[in-house]
Amino acid sequence: MPSPAVVVDGLVMRYGDVTAVDGLSTEIATGQVTAVVGPNGAGKSTTLETCEGYRRPQAGTVRVLGLDPVSDATGLRSRVGVMLQSGGAWSGCRAGEALRHAAALHAHPLDVDALVERLGLGGCGATSYRRLSGGQQQRLGLAMAIIGRPELVFLDEPTAGLDPQARRVTWDLVRELRDSGVTVVVTTHLMDEAEQLADRVVVIDHGRVLAAGSPRELTSTGAENTVRFGAATGLDMHDLRAALPAGCAVEEVSAGAYLVTGPVDPALIATLTAWCAARGVLAHSLAVERRSLEDVFLELTGTQLRS
Repeated sequence: MPSPAVVVDGLVMRYGDVTAVDGLSTEIATGQVTAVVGPNGAGKSTTLETCEGYRRPQAGTVRVLGLDPVSDATGLRSRVGVMLQSGGAWSGCRAGEALRHAAALHAHPLDVDALVERLGLGGCGATSYRRLSGGQQQRLGLAMAIIGRPELVFLDEPTAGLDPQARRVTWDLVRELRDSGVTVVVTTHLMDEAEQLADRVVVIDHGRVLAAGSPRELTSTGAENTVRFGAATGLDMHDLRAALPAGCAVEEVSAGAYLVTGPVDPALIATLTAWCAARGVLAHSLAVERRSLEDVFLELTGTQLRS
């Protein structure tokens, strides 16, 4: 197995009396997309800014591609791309100038014109950064982060403010980066984005890691998947329960409404429909349900609004 691209061990960061990151430890696997999610004020941005070398750890250690992001910043600069949550370009600079300047800083940059066309920036090349729309600024920030062919790229909320088309293009670009061997770290508040893009999701709150794993691992932990269906009232629950695979349970939650819980797979669905067919039961509105990543996120971090 390759060494982790990022290793954070016992990181502590404080702002006065406020502890933003409280002994956080995690690893980012090489060549994967890792989504870091958490409520506002959870410590995500502070953790990433420390990994990017903008902040020095107050306690604990951070290693990026095996190096210290502060003392070895020169060695990492050509290997790491960063898309900040906002900013990243001088406000008076034209969009095309900013991207071409970023390209000139690297030995083997991507083709600027091709990237401009890919991200739909061709019509705003002569527009100053401050006059770009929020979505255009986001797309320019993404372009500047990847123009130098980095080994590792940090993307802080890369699709915030993007329309559906631009969001889809960004997703495709992130997948292409991963497929070419680039390690991608994404922070996002969009759980569907994390579920679609990430090989691994790290849930952070109060400066600590609450859970980590693949989207499938996180959504399959805890409450089991369920199957709901409707049929005539009063089905023989004892007989149906005996027919279902081991580990499954069934109940009539209301008149004619049934709930099957347990490991949901094709065998369970086949057994359930075969049982109904053998007894002349017409099942309707059969639906397989499972927890979404958003469900897991809310269970871990709560449902109260954060300031």
